[in-house]
Amino acid sequence: MNRLTFAGAGLLALVLLVLASSSLYVVTQGEQALVLRFGAVAYPDHPVEGPGLHLKKPFIEDVVRYDARLLDLDPPAEQMILADQKRIEVDTYTRFRISDPLLFYQAVRTEEAARSRLREIVNNSARRVLGNVMLPSVLSAEREQIMHEIQVQVSETAKSLGVVVADVRIRRADLPPETSQAIFRRMESERQREAAEARAQGAERAQQIRASAERERTIILAEAQRQAQILRGQGDSDANHVYADAFTADPGFYAFYRSLHAYRQALGDGGTTYVLTPDSDFFQFFAKAPAHR
Repeated sequence: MNRLTFAGAGLLALVLLVLASSSLYVVTQGEQALVLRFGAVAYPDHPVEGPGLHLKKPFIEDVVRYDARLLDLDPPAEQMILADQKRIEVDTYTRFRISDPLLFYQAVRTEEAARSRLREIVNNSARRVLGNVMLPSVLSAEREQIMHEIQVQVSETAKSLGVVVADVRIRRADLPPETSQAIFRRMESERQREAAEARAQGAERAQQIRASAERERTIILAEAQRQAQILRGQGDSDANHVYADAFTADPGFYAFYRSLHAYRQALGDGGTTYVLTPDSDFFQFFAKAPAHR
């Protein structure tokens, strides 16, 4: 009898334990919960349960927990077309919070489905906003305003999911690799063209400088030669006047001087043979000395 009583007490304790585990549930500080009865919200008047220990009807009611903290959405980068038809890869980052668990459950049920829907909303809003701006705006201080416009559109659409969007950021906005390579090649070609143009202009300028210098050199040399000829002519004229004055003073000495000069020119190298008569006028000063007055 004691054994049956002990077994019955143990069975009863087990049943009570199962009932207690099925009737009690805990919601932590970072969670919010919905009680469902056969898939529908059990208590429409107060559907959301806050932190603490709560009761539910065992076996017929279930608890769905949602995170009450800020959640992150980090989708992969997407290619988008700007207003100037430039393609860029945009990497966005979104932070959101489940504000209405009942609406959230009715709209998407799970966080994974919510992330998928929210990813589409962010992507579509970013495409609409970026489709109206130019590339320089994305790379300048206007980027903050662009992100704000995207966040406003995302927040408005996300309300239907029971979600509040705290922030939407463009973490990175880069040109696609193939576009970057094409731009690099175009920039390289442009720089090469500019370099070739600069070299051509430099060569042309150098040629102009050389031509100008050569022209100035020719003019300077011609002017110098002209001045030299003038000075040489003036010098010869002055010399002739001096010679004339000197030789007019003593014609005999002049004739003697001219003969000596002729002897020096004709007989100076010693290799010249002359066939002349001894009484030739060429040798007149060999026979007698010139008369001096």
